[in-house]
Amino acid sequence: MLEKTTRINFLYDFYQALLTEKQRSYMEMYYLEDLSLGEISETYNVSRQAIYDNIRRTEQMLEGYEEKLNLYKKFQERQTLLEKATSLMNSEQYSELKTILDKISDIE
Repeated sequence: MLEKTTRINFLYDFYQALLTEKQRSYMEMYYLEDLSLGEISETYNVSRQAIYDNIRRTEQMLEGYEEKLNLYKKFQERQTLLEKATSLMNSEQYSELKTILDKISDIE
């Protein structure tokens, strides 16, 4: 569950501008503020089921955006390569460092 929550939070960070205000609000309350479905439903005076359905649909939308745009995947690849680059730099392996930096440039 924590892994899913982390992934959804990252996807939300990348794609929130593509969501409606209501979708953003529900996602922020549920994932960022850690409110329950009941608490959110009381705030908006709608059923828990309506909140649940909206959040699930929004999660599917975020996954769909990721399938098409791969912003999170590219972010993860860059992070991995940057960690390797830092390690190589610290151990003064500069030729390998250049290779890693070239790979980072190629991700875009």
